[in-house]
Amino acid sequence: MKFTRRLALLLAAFLLGIGADARAEKLPDALTTEPAGWTDVMPPADLQGWSRVAIPSTNALGRAQWQVDVTNRLLVCTGDGGHEMLRFDRRLTNAIFHVEFRFVTLTTKHPHYNSGIFIRNSADGTIWHQCQLTSDGGYIFGNTPVNGQPQLFLVPAENRCWKSAVEWNTMEVTARGSTLTCWCNGNVLSTLEHCEVSAGYLALEAEDFAIEFRNLKLKELP
Repeated sequence: MKFTRRLALLLAAFLLGIGADARAEKLPDALTTEPAGWTDVMPPADLQGWSRVAIPSTNALGRAQWQVDVTNRLLVCTGDGGHEMLRFDRRLTNAIFHVEFRFVTLTTKHPHYNSGIFIRNSADGTIWHQCQLTSDGGYIFGNTPVNGQPQLFLVPAENRCWKSAVEWNTMEVTARGSTLTCWCNGNVLSTLEHCEVSAGYLALEAEDFAIEFRNLKLKELP
């Protein structure tokens, strides 16, 4: 009798766990739940409205590595032009940045994929908040003022829901008040509270790996 009861409890816990996972996986993106008010910010072929900024900004920019595939509506980073960000040239306060991305075949000797989505950066990128895009990523980290003094930080990911690197993944980074949130493929992964930076720039990162972006959407919030 005790064994049967224990088995039933284990089964219930297992099913509850499945239910929790299912609920987490079904958390929709803001583009789906709030379809009004979005702006398409995919760069044009000449990248007008976006600027390349070296990381760190004191470095010289490398070869051009961002191109737009107009036919397929893809922003392509070849990953062979050095470490930099492609910055959207409008300073924003509260906003959601919707990004779909996938890595393509590795062209370097490094074992891990790497890129990122920035929000509330300074124009030169010395102050930055990045949602990391790696096979074990999704967390928020960066260099941000704490009591007015820049400080490195990292907020670990609470959930992991990555597809394979070469599949399309969906990421949304949200800045609302003093809170920055990273959402990916149905889960809120990482949240930074008490951000002292009230406005800044969105950007995408190039860091030695070929990556494609599509369906770049921006929604400004009150």
